[in-house]
Amino acid sequence: MSRIIQIEIDDSHAPPATPEMEQERRIAIFDLIEDNSFVIPGRDGQAGPQGPFRLVLCIRERRLVFDLSAPQGGRLAEFHLSMGPFRQVTKDYFQICQSYFDAVKRLPPAQIEAIDMARRGIHNEGARTLQERLEGKADLDIDTARRLFTLICTLIPQG
Repeated sequence: MSRIIQIEIDDSHAPPATPEMEQERRIAIFDLIEDNSFVIPGRDGQAGPQGPFRLVLCIRERRLVFDLSAPQGGRLAEFHLSMGPFRQVTKDYFQICQSYFDAVKRLPPAQIEAIDMARRGIHNEGARTLQERLEGKADLDIDTARRLFTLICTLIPQG
């Protein structure tokens, strides 16, 4: 059961989420709860905490925080990641998403598809960045990383 079973987004230190961001969060959380793989590896010869996990995801003092606890409570782990490695990929992701939303309104399907492929590529890049940043702290598959990257993007003010 090394998986996330509950997710809370703490955006109390962020600007209010737009309706679009709220919708993206709901979809990503639903998909993540349905199917994910999240393992906390052991250290120093000791086994890592076993899931299932409850996750609180937030940004505190300009750092991305993963706060993991057991279903009944009790903190199991907390990771603080610098936002620096995510800055460019999230900026690129926001820009390509805006291009995609604009394209849907006015461009032919072939051009929309090309922009969507680029959007998915940047999304994958963000997921790989997350996997790299969590190396040694948590092991997650690419689909879990993609959904978590979506949630991270909803915590970042756009503009």
